[in-house]
Amino acid sequence: MSAPAPAKYKIKHPCILPTERPKTRYGESPFYEEGLYDLGNQIYAWLVPNGSWGEANAGLIVGQQRSLLVDTLWDLKYTSEMLDAMQNLTIMAPIEIVVNTHADGDHFWGNQLLHQARRITSAAALKEMSHHHPRQMRLFHSLGRIFSLLPFRNARNVGHWFRQMGAPYDFTDIIFTPAKESFKKRMSVVLDNRRIELMDVGPAHTLGDVMVYIPDSKVLFASDILFINSTPVMWAGPVANWIRVLDQILAMDVETIVPGHGPITQKNGVQLVKDYWIYVSREAHRRFAVGMGPKKVAFDIALSQDFSRQVFAEWDSPERLMTNCYVLYRHYKRGAKSRALKPLKPLQIVNIMRHQAALAHSLKEARPQVMRRKIENS
Repeated sequence: MSAPAPAKYKIKHPCILPTERPKTRYGESPFYEEGLYDLGNQIYAWLVPNGSWGEANAGLIVGQQRSLLVDTLWDLKYTSEMLDAMQNLTIMAPIEIVVNTHADGDHFWGNQLLHQARRITSAAALKEMSHHHPRQMRLFHSLGRIFSLLPFRNARNVGHWFRQMGAPYDFTDIIFTPAKESFKKRMSVVLDNRRIELMDVGPAHTLGDVMVYIPDSKVLFASDILFINSTPVMWAGPVANWIRVLDQILAMDVETIVPGHGPITQKNGVQLVKDYWIYVSREAHRRFAVGMGPKKVAFDIALSQDFSRQVFAEWDSPERLMTNCYVLYRHYKRGAKSRALKPLKPLQIVNIMRHQAALAHSLKEARPQVMRRKIENS
């Protein structure tokens, strides 16, 4: 399957402080600038193209005397770079509140640089954070080196993919610093006279996804409920709840939406993510019904002519379909009433990611290219 690169993504909000990097962290041409974007009314977004592994976004809401940060990043280097870029805005209004939108490391492992701040997340995310420690990525990279040494092409391909995932990042000096405070369902934070709504909408992407809504400006930080031009990945599900949350966004009084990964979007971007989940869940369930296993289903869908005609075939990291199929199957086996399941165990994740790496090498034209480059040329 060939996935042509989309045109440069146009963002109507100005990038007031670009990093001016000519390439993404995975060596791709960026479809929009990396840096700090002004959304108006003292609200800012930190965007990282093109939204692949760890290329996560963050947000800043500045008050008169204090500020609120939506998420830190995957490692200390990039979190520090972001905080330095924000310094002119926060020097008179320091960051005193950090909202971590969920338990994936690329949204909270930079917390130690703001360890004195009030750190908030959902109750489900706080519990799940204990399962997401920086040492896991170090072990994942080591496992990649082991696979790369095995005298089998498939194993070497898997090892290559494992190593490249974390290659742009440094996880060695991160001190595990999860959120300290949690809430269920909804919580309001007042910054000066501005009300900021925190909404626990999980389980979907993870067990405890949080969205941050600023009603007076019609701005929503949707976190990893939205991936734009990048394939979403579902660690928790069920998919029906994820689709319900997307419908909730479509019904909200919101104009500017910052996804967890990818460029700033509007409701048309939300609809595309909904279309992806409707398509994938329909196609996966049709194959589940005839007894096909999740690994075979992911290959069958991803390599089909029908999938290649869909707009999401051009998104980054289409091999995430493998994880999505495995999680969909967990729910299919539980039946229609299936809600949140226990987190996947480390060995389960490694096994799924091993199959995901194999799928990546079958999608040779997909992005990021470095994830699927032949071992001989790496």
